[in-house]
Amino acid sequence: MSILGFDPSAYWNTLRQFWREHTPPASPHCEHLPFSGGVIGLASYEAGLACEGLRSRHPLSTPPLTALACRDLFVIDRREQALWWVSPDGTPPPPLPETPLPSSTLPPLNWQADYDEQAWHHTIDKVRSYIQHGDIFQANITMRWHSSRPERLDLLSLYQRMRTRCPAPFGAWFHTANISLLSASVERFLSLSPDGTIETRPIKGTTGIDPDPTRNEALRSALAQDTKELAENLMITDLMRHDIGRVCALGSVTVPQLCAVERFEHVHHLVSSVQGILKNTLDGIDLLAATVPPGSVTGAPKHRALEIIDEVERSSRGAYCGTLFRLGWDGSLDSSVIIRSISATAHQLSLGAGGGITWPSDAQREYHETLLKAAPLLALTEPSS
Repeated sequence: MSILGFDPSAYWNTLRQFWREHTPPASPHCEHLPFSGGVIGLASYEAGLACEGLRSRHPLSTPPLTALACRDLFVIDRREQALWWVSPDGTPPPPLPETPLPSSTLPPLNWQADYDEQAWHHTIDKVRSYIQHGDIFQANITMRWHSSRPERLDLLSLYQRMRTRCPAPFGAWFHTANISLLSASVERFLSLSPDGTIETRPIKGTTGIDPDPTRNEALRSALAQDTKELAENLMITDLMRHDIGRVCALGSVTVPQLCAVERFEHVHHLVSSVQGILKNTLDGIDLLAATVPPGSVTGAPKHRALEIIDEVERSSRGAYCGTLFRLGWDGSLDSSVIIRSISATAHQLSLGAGGGITWPSDAQREYHETLLKAAPLLALTEPSS
């Protein structure tokens, strides 16, 4: 299912109808499996814009909403090296496909950035001017890199290399006729358990990793005390608290973790947690519609930040800064923020990186942080050192 157009109610109403039409009469439920069938989908950043009553000035690079119904599926636990076949209709499992060996060589990609350093500085200064005049407190400003897609590029081999070089808790390979997503996302967007418990884990605040333990601990400590990064995380945590509060039972929203330093493969981040209980008259689709695009990649106040982002950025975000989600037949939901990812159409590849801009932001520092985030993906087709 691929949905085009601007009407946000059409996205979510069609998704709900699609989910219900494909739900098996006796939905399989396996307590030990995180997912035993349902809908897996990609909601683009522009689908989130539409939910806020906004339309991008840029040509769309991605269908606003793409979804697949998964009734018969293999479920793999890589940590335990276990494999299950799930089929509500009792369909016997097909022969296991052979795992293709990744290509040892990949054609070079000619990545071109939306901004050079001078243009980036000008953009950050413009956003700071909006902050100075009271329009917003913060906006997440990003740049995209684009490359033509070589005819001999094997996307699965590229993803297999991404998994090796950029392991991530929300890595994903989502392949359809219209778009493919190769994701090394480190950020959960929303999770929803069958009993209605919601959690979102916004990430804001970044520093590098040093192989020397003493210097690395100094980096961690500096991040934990960085006034600008802490303020940035706090604003986005409050934004997500507001967003999920739209669909949560009164008084159920809490913040059990605020600005904790967590280590990932290439960087340290500040990570918070917001939890709540979904109103019993609503479902995971209502939760998505109330919260996209993710707060950590937008700004505060959200609506005005979205307007400014679209004004100053130079291309549509598409899949980048949208969400990849799985909606189980049992009503459970898990999803990631689409960052540290490459999206591919028939002729083009794109990736993005960025960061939150507040009044104390330094354009030079923000530029280098953006390059730090993008570097592992930009280097994927280069030989490993």
